[in-house]
Amino acid sequence: MSNMQKKRFSKSLFLVGLFVFGGSFLLSGCANAPKTLNSAISGPQVIVNPESISLGVAALTGAKIVFEGSGFKPEDSVFITLFGPNKTEAVVADGKVGSDGKFTAAVGTLAKVTGILKGNVSGKYAADGSYDQFIVITQPPIPAGIYTAKATSMLSDLTAETKLTITEPSVGDSLKDWLGEMTGKIVDKQTK
Repeated sequence: MSNMQKKRFSKSLFLVGLFVFGGSFLLSGCANAPKTLNSAISGPQVIVNPESISLGVAALTGAKIVFEGSGFKPEDSVFITLFGPNKTEAVVADGKVGSDGKFTAAVGTLAKVTGILKGNVSGKYAADGSYDQFIVITQPPIPAGIYTAKATSMLSDLTAETKLTITEPSVGDSLKDWLGEMTGKIVDKQTK
C-alpha cells in the first residue's frame, strides 16, 4: 500500500468511526416514549420523564427531568425526594399544585449538581466582564441504582411514588465529561 492509499484509508476509517460514534449519540436518546398521567386514577400519583438518567456530569446537567403529578389538593405545594441505595436521600424538586390538583416540578441545575452529583457550581469573571460558570466535582455522586421518587404534600398527608433509574455514565457520557474538563466547564477535584 502506498503512502497516499494509507492516508486515504486512514481518513476513510476516521470518517466511518466518526459517523458510527455520532449515530450512537443520536440513537441513545430515543429509548422510550414519555410517560403520561393515568386519568383513571383519582388519588395522588406522580410520574417522571425520563424514567432513567445518567450520572455523567454533562449528560445529567443537560437533561430535562420533569416530575408531574395529580390528585393533590389545589393550591398546595409538593416536594420530590429520591430514596435509594445506601440509605441515600436527596430532595430534587418542588412544585405548586394547581386548581385542578396537578403539578409539574422540573429538576433544576442546582439540584442536579448539589443533590445528585454532590458537587458545586462556581464561576469566574472573564476579561470581557462576562461570568463563566463551571461545575466543581469534589466527591462521588449518589450511587447508581433504582430510586423511589416520592412526592410529598406540604399541607396534607398526601403522597405518591414512582421509580427513577440512575445509571453509571456511559462511554459517551465519559467522553462528554472529558471534553467538559478540557474546556473548563467541569472541574474534577476528587482525590483519585
